[in-house]
Amino acid sequence: MKYILIQTKFIYMFILMWLPCSLFGQTGGNIELADMYKRAKLKTVNRDIKIISSDTGAYLRVSESKKEGIVWLPFKDFKNGTIEIQMRGKDVFQRSFIGIAFHGDNDTTYDAVYCRPFNFFSSDPIRRIHAVQYISHPNFTWEKLRKERNAVFEKEIIDPPDPNDWFTMKLVVDNSTIKAYINHGSQASLIVEKLNNRTSGKIGLFTADSSGGDFKTIKINHRK
Repeated sequence: MKYILIQTKFIYMFILMWLPCSLFGQTGGNIELADMYKRAKLKTVNRDIKIISSDTGAYLRVSESKKEGIVWLPFKDFKNGTIEIQMRGKDVFQRSFIGIAFHGDNDTTYDAVYCRPFNFFSSDPIRRIHAVQYISHPNFTWEKLRKERNAVFEKEIIDPPDPNDWFTMKLVVDNSTIKAYINHGSQASLIVEKLNNRTSGKIGLFTADSSGGDFKTIKINHRK
């Protein structure tokens, strides 16, 4: 009888450890964001979201707003590893800023890497340099970084995707270094050093001022 109780307890503990990984993709599988929304696992900040159905599957549409917005996902302890998002913006000047927030403490303290699709194929080389951006709020906004360290924390995208179509962005977070790869490229379009001492935190979908966006799937892999 004692053996059965110990075995049952072990199985129960295993289920508790395995279930979050299965539900939330901690083991690296693609997570359908529309399914996560249906299960009430998302928390919105300055944004509304809804599910859009399409021939290729359902996805989330994040509304526009005059403030920066985040849709927090149920991941609170991401440290090092990779985050890969499938998203879509639009080729409308100053109206499309989409990306990933990570190492978040709260609604105003987080890191983020985001893209400006309207700059992907700009004829202006200065605008193309502003295609993918790293920020660290609240101390290092894009304005401060551009003014004080121009072209260090934002770069041109290598082989940019269609600014009106779906594309992927993969972040590789390794201690103090962050790399951003676009559409499974072999070379990182952005490599930066983190601008804070936070080593873990929440993950969210990021949209900047006057911007919404579409988000389909996310894949997360943790690494020590």
